[in-house]
Amino acid sequence: MALSVIIGLLISFVGIILAFVLDGGNIGALLEPTAALIVLGGTIGAVIVSTPAGDLKRIGGILGVAFKNKESNLANLISYFKNLTILSRKEGLLTLEKEVPNAEAMDPFIAKGLAMAVDGTEPQKVKEIMENQIYLTYERHKSGITIFEAAGGFAPTMGIIGTVTGLVHILGNLDDPKELGPKIAVAFIATLYGIGTANLIWLPIANRLKALNKIENLEKELIMEAIISIQEGTSPNLLEEKLSGFLGNNKDNKNSKEGENEKVTK
Repeated sequence: MALSVIIGLLISFVGIILAFVLDGGNIGALLEPTAALIVLGGTIGAVIVSTPAGDLKRIGGILGVAFKNKESNLANLISYFKNLTILSRKEGLLTLEKEVPNAEAMDPFIAKGLAMAVDGTEPQKVKEIMENQIYLTYERHKSGITIFEAAGGFAPTMGIIGTVTGLVHILGNLDDPKELGPKIAVAFIATLYGIGTANLIWLPIANRLKALNKIENLEKELIMEAIISIQEGTSPNLLEEKLSGFLGNNKDNKNSKEGENEKVTK
């Protein structure tokens, strides 16, 4: 699991609970099983109803992606393709056929592109096929993101439903006015659960998946551009310059790229 995710969750929950306690609250007052049942059960149920079965089956894998420590490797890819370009210009494009198995272990998308290039597929056709795969992957990931965005939308509403049901129960039993305050406070715990889970769990997961999807999409676009450039016989230095545009202003990527170049030189 990504350390940043753990740290973020700890800071969020500890910060809220600590502030509650410092304000004179009792931690036990935050533990309401019935409120949790209404909010979590209602949210999960609503998500199941609104999501196709095929997407629901991928929930485990989607969560696994969200909690993995995924970093951009654009700089490493640029160095990798520059070396392939050097090899291709020295020994011919067909020599890249022996690189396909290694590429398969590295990224099946790279292997597929190299295989088409070696087979003599026209660059325009290669671009069409790879663009289509990029689009389909992006849309598949987007459907996973939608699940958590939906949960983030349903949870606060379920919290309100929990609070309303609690208030209905309270208003039906007004025999002891002294008990009204504590009972109303308990009823509003459901609203806290709804807003809390939406903004501390569901929506942050959706936003993290969006960021990871953007990183992967950029990597695949770089791969496509690199393979087409190799097919067209682009020089190693020109290819490196062209692909460097994918790095943008990311300082970490630039530093990583410089380190890789030093290794290649040595």
